[in-house]
Amino acid sequence: MAAPPATSSVAATSSSCARLPSAPLRATRAAVSFPSRPRPAALTARAGPSRRPDVVAAAGHQKLMGSLINNEGLRFGVVVARFNEVVTNLLLQGALEAFERYSVKPENITVVSVPGSFEVPVTAQKLGQSGKFDAILCIGAVIRGDTTHYDAVANSAASGVLSAGMSAGIPCVFGVLTCEDMDQALNRAGGKAGNKGAEAAITAVSVLANANAYGFIFT
Repeated sequence: MAAPPATSSVAATSSSCARLPSAPLRATRAAVSFPSRPRPAALTARAGPSRRPDVVAAAGHQKLMGSLINNEGLRFGVVVARFNEVVTNLLLQGALEAFERYSVKPENITVVSVPGSFEVPVTAQKLGQSGKFDAILCIGAVIRGDTTHYDAVANSAASGVLSAGMSAGIPCVFGVLTCEDMDQALNRAGGKAGNKGAEAAITAVSVLANANAYGFIFT
């Protein structure tokens, strides 16, 4: 007896698919636009093809090397927590000294004091959304105690500063210490471990310089 003709698996699949109801097309989302801010004079002066030497080709890729020298037109907001003031005052001092070393004028720095590190992110977000600053520096000190309060504040501060930067569209640099005890905090506020406030200020300047080397600004 002759064998029945074989049925193609492709044809079977096509037949099966043909019986399925057609799904409605997904609506296309409207594009979201954000308001732009005037470009700072320091960034405008350094933008364009003349700055392309800052983009150095190395090993088949480009390495951004922004200038840290000419920062006179950049504007920085600094949010500093008053809680653990003996530590945060030292961090703030280190940050301001670093800004001065990198040619940031005092009149282009605005310092806002808040009660504690938990309140730092929302204040940073508001400053960033104001359109008056190119970067926000967030300073605080959270020191572990006998309860889980440390974990709640430290985690909220870290995620909150990140969220503030994403929402505002400008760098919000995390300069909040999260330490086991006061000795650790003081060591990182100008002691043997350096000054993390100064490091955060340099980070803010560096991010803007490297962004400019690539030819874009934060808005």
